[in-house]
Amino acid sequence: MSKKLTKRSENYSKWYNELVVKADLAENSSVRGCMVIKPYGYAIWEKIQQELDLKFKETGHYNAYFPLFVPKSLFEAEEKNAEGFAKECAVVTHYRLKNDEKNPGKLKVDENSKLDEELIVRPTSEAIIWRTYKNWIQSYRDLPILLNQWANVVRWEMRTRLFLRTAEFLWQEGHTAHATKKEALDETKLIVDLYANFVENFMGISVLSGLKSESEKFAGAEETYCIESLMQDGKALQAGTSHFLGQNFAKAFDVKFADEDGKLDHVWATSWGVSTRLMGALIMSHGDDNGLVLPPKLAPYQIVIVPIFKSEDELNEISEYIKPLLSKIRNNGFSVKFDNRLNFKPGYKFNEHEIKGVPIRITVGQRDLEQKTLEIFRRDKMIKKNINLSEVYNEIEFLIVDIQNELLKKSQKFMNDNTNIANNYQEFKKMIEEGGFVLAHWDGTSESEEKIKKETKATIRTIPFEKNDSGKCIISGRKSECRVYFARSY
Repeated sequence: MSKKLTKRSENYSKWYNELVVKADLAENSSVRGCMVIKPYGYAIWEKIQQELDLKFKETGHYNAYFPLFVPKSLFEAEEKNAEGFAKECAVVTHYRLKNDEKNPGKLKVDENSKLDEELIVRPTSEAIIWRTYKNWIQSYRDLPILLNQWANVVRWEMRTRLFLRTAEFLWQEGHTAHATKKEALDETKLIVDLYANFVENFMGISVLSGLKSESEKFAGAEETYCIESLMQDGKALQAGTSHFLGQNFAKAFDVKFADEDGKLDHVWATSWGVSTRLMGALIMSHGDDNGLVLPPKLAPYQIVIVPIFKSEDELNEISEYIKPLLSKIRNNGFSVKFDNRLNFKPGYKFNEHEIKGVPIRITVGQRDLEQKTLEIFRRDKMIKKNINLSEVYNEIEFLIVDIQNELLKKSQKFMNDNTNIANNYQEFKKMIEEGGFVLAHWDGTSESEEKIKKETKATIRTIPFEKNDSGKCIISGRKSECRVYFARSY
């Protein structure tokens, strides 16, 4: 494995693409715009999935599964949602192939197998789920419904990049139904707070939480709440969204319930999701010129032990030497890999585990056996030291916590250092060119938002939940209720 990566300062995009492949996370597939998530990358996604799934269940949600295909008539029922996703839809029109008589060994579409109604390959599942909810909901006693599904979706993107934007990706999507507007709004806020807590405390990435503007919100939603993070190149990345859908889907699919007085009303709804895009956020938030840097809570294995040996006899001696340590690490709930492969030299292994971002590396050789020591290396700071064997486990316990905390502190500092306040449009344009978040006044109109986007390529990333100082819009001069966060984004 070649250690050399393009430096981030030279070509950030190239660095990212190389790292995804060299760290064995994913690769492009034979299907245009789709990816193969490799075992190491999928192990990280599983960690994300497991922790989020636990959080969902702790807040009363259940998992279910709904079909991949959505009849076109259902997809069209909520007009704004359909219009918002129309250009990204893959459509199934036929259900069978047949032999091509003119080209032996080839197949062609059997025109006699044309579907009576075209099927949309789900870009999102609101339509199929709300048609199902119509069968489930009659009374207030049937509410709330708090469901989540782990699934794949297809959005036919023209420009793709592994994890950040692919034609097919993995995600979770929550879909809840409520008796009151307040319940639905509380759910929407609960989830965006859950996402923010997860991304900060599990992934070690600092985020902003707030509202999306009218033009940036989810198609079919009344309001979209989001979390936004800042990548090392100064661009923002939307890391998760939670949508208050109002009664839009309930009205589209005629989903009503009888309240305690027998009065009929449409159900209130939310939907929310995060995807494998979080993998991109992880790479771009913590990665360095040597490869990935993984928070211990996300690492497929938190510790790797690399033996230095010249013969199998020496390897056996080292194996016996570290056996008690391995047992103690595993018995206390930490994950560890003993890299005793015979066909790779230590230098290769060091490089591999550095690129893969393993938080802690322990090296042990013959001299360590004689001196009762080990060498311990922390990936985030690229620092190593020799330590007595008797002190190693305590050092591991310390590092697991410290690395996790230090990565979040570093991310928070980076966001703070790269968030600026613009008091006029000239300042704003200069700050946007330099990268990062820019807090600036906006008058709330789509005209001003679109003009800023057209002239600077910056979009409103989030509107704070709590209003800050009032002032005048940087571009129109009209009254502004608060400053909002702008940035260029992925």
